[in-house]
Amino acid sequence: MIPAQSRAARELLGLTQEHLADMADLSLSTIQEFENGRSVDECLVATIEVALEAAGVEFRDDNGELCVCLKKRQ
Repeated sequence: MIPAQSRAARELLGLTQEHLADMADLSLSTIQEFENGRSVDECLVATIEVALEAAGVEFRDDNGELCVCLKKRQ
């Protein structure tokens, strides 16, 4: 996941950075740093990704194009 995907996922889900930080059990500054393109440890990025996926999005690489979309409801 790249910062733009995190921002897009939050937008799709209607989440603030604060809400995502709570969901991922991370600090707000970690979310802000990542989404602003600063270097963040890979395990923290994975934690953010897992939280966003649990909230209902999926991340894809469609032929080299990174995408984020809402999961289909069952």
